[in-house]
Amino acid sequence: MDAGLVVIGFDGTPASERAVREAAGLLAPRQALVVVVWEAGQAYGMATLPTVGMDMPPAGLDVRVAAEVDQAMYESAQQLARQGAALAKEAGFDADGLVVADEVSVADTLVRVAGEHAAQAIVVGAHSHSAVSELLLGSTSRGVLKHARCPVVVVRDAG
Repeated sequence: MDAGLVVIGFDGTPASERAVREAAGLLAPRQALVVVVWEAGQAYGMATLPTVGMDMPPAGLDVRVAAEVDQAMYESAQQLARQGAALAKEAGFDADGLVVADEVSVADTLVRVAGEHAAQAIVVGAHSHSAVSELLLGSTSRGVLKHARCPVVVVRDAG
């Protein structure tokens, strides 16, 4: 692997912070793109959550409030990307942060971004999940491993 760009999936959890630090020991001083995947439009979906599956009409959606919540979530994702990039810089990467809207899944989004930037590797943290939640919810790290066209570094959380 040459000294190309590394894409780092970052969500601010201890697992993702550990992934940044551990990956730096293997891959720094490369350039890194710390990617925070943002759930765009989630505020609009939350407005109807209490009535889903019930025999009740959907709650009225205040579009202005949903737009404000969505904007606040985007700004939070931007802040998280800046924090992740700062952590990556401290660890030895030449890093920038990037916020990307989730179009399919976090794993597919990370793989797409890696492809768009001709990344030489993808780094993700693996969270501890019970066997049942792993079956029901799937796994970002598993999805990245399955679909990535470049090497993947998966760092387990300390627990």
